[in-house]
Amino acid sequence: MSIEAFLGATDAQGNVTVAPRRVLYAAPTSEQLDAYWYEVTRALAPLVIDCGYLRKNETEHTIERPGTKQRLRAKTAWNADTMRGDYADLLILDEYQLMSEDAWGQVGAPMLLDNDGDAVFIYTPPSLHSAGVSKARDPRHAAKMFAQALEDKTGRWAAFHFTSRDNPYISARALAELTTDMSRDAYRREILAEDDDASAALLVYSMFSERTQLIDPIPLPREWPRYVGHDFGMSNPAALFIAQDPNGNLFLYDEYLPGPGLSTYQHCEEFKRRTQGLTMLKRIGGNQTTEDEIRQGYSAHGWPIVAPKWQKPAKQIEICQAMMERNRVFVFKTCHAFVDEIRNCLWETDNDGVRLDKIRDEPRYHLLAAWRYVGSDFTPETVEGIGQRRRGLERYGW
Repeated sequence: MSIEAFLGATDAQGNVTVAPRRVLYAAPTSEQLDAYWYEVTRALAPLVIDCGYLRKNETEHTIERPGTKQRLRAKTAWNADTMRGDYADLLILDEYQLMSEDAWGQVGAPMLLDNDGDAVFIYTPPSLHSAGVSKARDPRHAAKMFAQALEDKTGRWAAFHFTSRDNPYISARALAELTTDMSRDAYRREILAEDDDASAALLVYSMFSERTQLIDPIPLPREWPRYVGHDFGMSNPAALFIAQDPNGNLFLYDEYLPGPGLSTYQHCEEFKRRTQGLTMLKRIGGNQTTEDEIRQGYSAHGWPIVAPKWQKPAKQIEICQAMMERNRVFVFKTCHAFVDEIRNCLWETDNDGVRLDKIRDEPRYHLLAAWRYVGSDFTPETVEGIGQRRRGLERYGW
């Protein structure tokens, strides 16, 4: 694909069927770049070495035709910023599921504007492991893009699906032997390239709908009562600020994740500044039985914090999930760190892929800890209908 686009092509009569183009190939890691570069340089060796028609730069990973803008370049794009300052007629993003969304939205798309270029996205359905190492805020962003492309009727997108068995360069015999050692999940993803919602089903807060519950900031009346959830720690203290409207809907409107180096007094002064003139009903946080001394330290500086109503994290999470499931929780888009945690927090699984009642890498999710401490203090209603809640939201211009 990239070589034909770079060199161009003609038919038997010498008519140009594909005009030479400027090609940029990007992959998340240097290993993937090296594998691509090896194949490209081997294929173009006669034009580079034998006749000097093209010029190669091993340091920059470029092959170009002297005196023209015709060029093929390979780059790593684990960090989207590494692609800045370049442009292409054809942009190829390989293993796109491991890249940040910014690789396309903020860097890739703009570089194609002036020349009406094309983009190719290549991805493997994300596994639970790859979701953990992805640079993306939403580990399933590539899968969602592919699903949208499948539904496209405008002609802007073309979507294709291939399995490893469709690759003529892979030995069918070797493939049959190696797959006997793979788990069923790995076989489906790596060999059949099948994608489903298995990973999404392991999201702790999979019931949170970004379409309806992730909202642009709106003015919050000062008379609405406020709540704050706290997660303690010297290195990663966190706080989540919540407002409640008269209908019982919760608005998560502000987050606090300052990092290490601040004292309890400094934290408290910042909390007071953010809530000045507001009606603070509760400040909740910490382990119910083991962090009372920390709560007392905050209280001594004029910021009293009480223990959560429930001790077990599973119970806290269950109540928070119910609030979200009933469409009672709305998160401002400005709470970037909290949204990142929502998108990446997964249940742990055993060796057979069975879900466990344990959060994977739980100490990473400081804002979600603050959320379950304060969110579990509320009681999700079970009788109010969706229509009634929607009418309540329309009152604020939704």
